Amino acid sequence: MKYGIYFAYWEQEWTADYKKYIRKVKKLGFDILEVSCAALVKMEREELYALKKEAEDQGIILTAGYGPTAYENLGSSEEGIVKKAITFYTDILKKLEFLTIHTLGGGIYSYWPVDYSKPVDKQGDWERSVKNVRTVGRLAKECGVEYCLEVLNRFEGYLLNTCAEAREFVTQVDVPSVKIMLDTFHMNIEEDSITEAILLAGDLLGHFHAGENNRRLPGKGNLPWYEIGAALRTIGYSKNVVMEPFVRSGGQVGSDIKVWRDLSQGATEEQLDEDARNSAAFLRYVFHDNTVHQDCCRKGE
Repeated sequence: MKYGIYFAYWEQEWTADYKKYIRKVKKLGFDILEVSCAALVKMEREELYALKKEAEDQGIILTAGYGPTAYENLGSSEEGIVKKAITFYTDILKKLEFLTIHTLGGGIYSYWPVDYSKPVDKQGDWERSVKNVRTVGRLAKECGVEYCLEVLNRFEGYLLNTCAEAREFVTQVDVPSVKIMLDTFHMNIEEDSITEAILLAGDLLGHFHAGENNRRLPGKGNLPWYEIGAALRTIGYSKNVVMEPFVRSGGQVGSDIKVWRDLSQGATEEQLDEDARNSAAFLRYVFHDNTVHQDCCRKGE
């Protein structure tokens, strides 16, 4: 497995100087930096080339994530919105191909975050989304990108809340490039068993996010990391594990993720860096060592 972190761990806005974070994660010992498509949308060819070169020079793998707006909803009943969404994903996938980014994950079958002041038509949205994800998934295949559908908790989405729903959805789409994406934070809310959810995903698991029950770094909460690692080994998962902690309040990130208090406890950037380095080492140890004691791993020791 390769290990990475989402840039927004350090940021309060969805756009950032990704070249800076490529250099940072290299120094911290990561393999991967995950970036947001929100910034890529506005990047011209020259900027994309500079980003690609920096990643290549540093030997860092880039992955991408996105939470589509309501105007990029592939499950929408409005034809104009679906058309706009397909145009958006076509542009993004071509940019990912140029950047040699092979993994795109997120709620990229609906929109995020959900607005429950509007009526929910889960069956209708499901059917429309299956059809339109099939179209975009074929484009992703042409661009060499695995299109990974993130299973979200009920407070952030309604279409795919469990791995069982995601597996049924991906089976209906029936395009090899369309995969399941699991996130431990969301699974902790929705799944009866995180282990069973991972086992159910099996060979359809395309991307994996690691975050604590409290959205802090792995090892700074109470999730059963030993069992999670054992389940990933059981299904032979050898792809990317990207940590997605959100610890800073304020800005658009804090507002969207609903971080209403400082989960970093006043940490400086240097302390954030050291915590991330330690958490990466913790995950590598837990996910690869079959003999480590379960209780110890739960505490992040």
